[in-house]
Amino acid sequence: MESSDLIEAATSPDEFDVDPPYDPHEGTLPDDRFLDRELSWIAFNARVLELAEDTSLPLLERVRFTAIFNSNLDEFFMVRVAGLKRRIAAGVAVPSASGLKPRHVLTESLRESNALMVRQAELFTSSLVPALAAEGIGLVTWADLDADERERLGEFYRERVFPILTPLAVDPAHPFPYISGLSLNLALLMRNPATGKEHFARVKVPPIIDRWVPASDGRYVPLEEVIAAHLDMLFPGMEPVAHHMFRVTRNEDLEVEEDDAENLLKALEQELLRRRFGPPVRLEVEDTITDDVLSLLVTELRITEEEVFRLPGPLDLRSLNQIADLDRPELQYPPFVPGTHQHLAEVETASPADLFGALRKRDVLVHHPYDSFATSVQRFIEQAAADPDVLAIKQTLYRTSGDSPIIDALIDAARAGKQVLVLVEIKARFDEQANIRWARKLERAGCHVVYGLVGLKTHCKLALVIRDEPDGLRRYAHIGTGNYNPKTARQYEDLGLLTSDAGVTHDLTELFNNLSGFAQNTDYDTLLVAPHDVRAGLLGRIGRESAHARAGREGTIRIKVNALVDEEMIDALYEASRAGVRIDLIVRGICALRPGVPGLSENIRVHSVLGRFLEHSRVFWFAGGGEPEVWIGSADLMHRNLDRRVEVLVRVPSQQHVDQLSELLATMASPETMSWHLDSEGAWTRYGDQDIQASLIDQARSRRSRRD
Repeated sequence: MESSDLIEAATSPDEFDVDPPYDPHEGTLPDDRFLDRELSWIAFNARVLELAEDTSLPLLERVRFTAIFNSNLDEFFMVRVAGLKRRIAAGVAVPSASGLKPRHVLTESLRESNALMVRQAELFTSSLVPALAAEGIGLVTWADLDADERERLGEFYRERVFPILTPLAVDPAHPFPYISGLSLNLALLMRNPATGKEHFARVKVPPIIDRWVPASDGRYVPLEEVIAAHLDMLFPGMEPVAHHMFRVTRNEDLEVEEDDAENLLKALEQELLRRRFGPPVRLEVEDTITDDVLSLLVTELRITEEEVFRLPGPLDLRSLNQIADLDRPELQYPPFVPGTHQHLAEVETASPADLFGALRKRDVLVHHPYDSFATSVQRFIEQAAADPDVLAIKQTLYRTSGDSPIIDALIDAARAGKQVLVLVEIKARFDEQANIRWARKLERAGCHVVYGLVGLKTHCKLALVIRDEPDGLRRYAHIGTGNYNPKTARQYEDLGLLTSDAGVTHDLTELFNNLSGFAQNTDYDTLLVAPHDVRAGLLGRIGRESAHARAGREGTIRIKVNALVDEEMIDALYEASRAGVRIDLIVRGICALRPGVPGLSENIRVHSVLGRFLEHSRVFWFAGGGEPEVWIGSADLMHRNLDRRVEVLVRVPSQQHVDQLSELLATMASPETMSWHLDSEGAWTRYGDQDIQASLIDQARSRRSRRD
């Protein structure tokens, strides 16, 4: 979601196919070695849409993937397309790393996004709606309703909808209204029967009411159709001529000056107000819209024709989450309740459970959602807050849930007199307002709250507990790949290391001092910390694998990330491939590396695993000439993570956990595992039939059964 490099001029695709053939014996790398990151992101969302189209999946899960696709694409327009437009307007004349000029990238992004949205609409109409109807779930229109259903919905409209609607007319006395981003709207043409003159008006569909309104048992009609059927109440004395749905997407990226850290909170609050009025970047309209109404919208919103998306209704299929949540377990994934990690389950019988005692015996590597977040990470913080021997808790917070037990525990700890330091990243995109609220709540409770370092987002996931024990102070820590969010921990795949390792906890103490004070230490034994040494540390290890391969020893790299776009990292992987290193990359989303190019990357394979859970962990595995090492943490291989964020990778200290992660990555890269494989031209093709997430669920259940 970070900004990209742009220039003004447009170009044809053929301009980029004239590079000379790459000579593998030449000392340089080819100019066309990078795929475009925006187009790669669109290809990722196409894979999400493939899951929605997959008839082997439970029906309501296909419905949910349809909603996720819509939500993903909204964010792409709000941030990435908005960034492209902003830089084109500013005349920034730098091509992207792929060599494509920004006008070309923008045009291709709009074209491919439009094709995917049309494909989604066709999926909804031709496949999902009939399949749902066959299961007794009717997504119907007003015209499909019988008299009783219309009467029932009429009463609902009068009591629950009509009082909160605000019709806005457009005429010389009423200017064109502000259209909020992602809101669903009716564009209306109303005729005055006395004069015969037609007037335009807009009605916003209230987002506080469920989009799909129950008409009767198992039958649902879109809220906008209920509103459109009762326009006579909104405009008494006027005659409805036509109504059309439309939706606007706006630039919602934030630009906050951080020269003065003391004013950062205030500056961010002002920028959040400005976000509501960002310029439009997309206009979605029903394909039945008339030319005159569309012309009015395009003119008033100051949007270009290529940014207009004509689609079959209904628009905004994010609302299908409501349908996916229906109580129809036979149409959903089989229920799975995460269990307590086996090494923490041993202390569950104690009253209270003693996680610190468990961590004095061994490190614990938790794998969410297969291992419960609540009985591991959340309990770690809660026990620290309640334990009278705990003197201090230090933690970073990037995102958390609306009713966070983590926040409550930190507040309890502060009120109990413990030293509590919380680094709240108030610039976490789309969570800024919530994080400001958390920061103030924590401050009122007596926590020491800091906002990180000027110019850097603090993205690392860290918790440090200092406890007074009979043999002196002992420190305990959690380092994770995901946020301290109990809700998303049930849906996101993440890893976390719980440890009392003296080296790790010492390094974390130094790091927290850097984050909260003026300490300048950047030398750590067990951590790689961005922006100082994650890049250099990973490049050094990639280089060592090349040296091992050239010397005839095992040279293998396995990396699992959400995105791979950093050019220096990609070039290092290319050089390692040329040296004979075997490289498996598991990249959920964007990948700018071209695998399988002779003489450049024929030793590199790229896989993308998508499924029931969002693959979110970051893992870096190096064969080490026969002595493997593994690092986990919060950093993706992107410019922002390596250079503009505080990120932390920790070397996994336990050989047992190194072996466990080695097996996990090898399985994910196996040809039998269901995944998408990337080719050198940027195309993704689905292979394999073994669902690794389902296998991990089965293994978790089996472990729990044996323990019980």
